[in-house]
Amino acid sequence: MNHMDENMPKIDEKLATLRFICDNNCHITLNPKMCRKCKNKPCIYFCPAQVYVIEDDKDVPNINYENCLECGTCRISCPLGSVEWKNPKGGSGVRYRFG
Repeated sequence: MNHMDENMPKIDEKLATLRFICDNNCHITLNPKMCRKCKNKPCIYFCPAQVYVIEDDKDVPNINYENCLECGTCRISCPLGSVEWKNPKGGSGVRYRFG
């Protein structure tokens, strides 16, 4: 039995309804000491917008903050509390388009 509705939009289709106004300053910071202690790096799996990326065998994820959906999943999924997230400055961030 398939629990997925074939008519339900996929994540890529939903993301296409968003408009981003990117701030020049990152609104997300990570505590490198905590990230180095984290073995599983759940942030790279839980973030629906792939904001956190591990590259070149680094212990601390790179942050692609311009992709951020401002959902807060990263703050909840980080077992060590490494993620500090602030709202982007006024007028920046994600905007939802309808229609």
